[in-house]
Amino acid sequence: MLRCVRSLALVAGLAATALAWSTAALAQPVRLFPANALRGSLSVTQPPEVLLNGQAARLAPGARIRGTDNLFKVSGALIGQTVTVHYTIDAGGSLHDVWVLNASEAARQPWPTTPEQAQRWSFDPAAQAWTRR
Repeated sequence: MLRCVRSLALVAGLAATALAWSTAALAQPVRLFPANALRGSLSVTQPPEVLLNGQAARLAPGARIRGTDNLFKVSGALIGQTVTVHYTIDAGGSLHDVWVLNASEAARQPWPTTPEQAQRWSFDPAAQAWTRR
């Protein structure tokens, strides 16, 4: 009888742990974007060639693309798709960091689309919000 009670307690404990892990997996953390991240529309044509806001651009060697789940994606997985992204440009003018935005991130307005806008606006990194001056 005591053995049955221990087994039942062990199963209940494992079930509670599994539930806690699955709940934590569903909660998506807030991603923090750098102040130099701009918003745009990205279409991967033939990696490393892409269209950024309808203009030809290139992914930098070692470019990092993060999906909506914040996991790294290969550029080939996005061929033929047009996605809203935040991105940074390296010193050579190539895309370096790319974040594919989820619906709540894409709804965050305003967000600069050009370096000139980013210079005129102010960024609150804690709130991940831009304000026009």
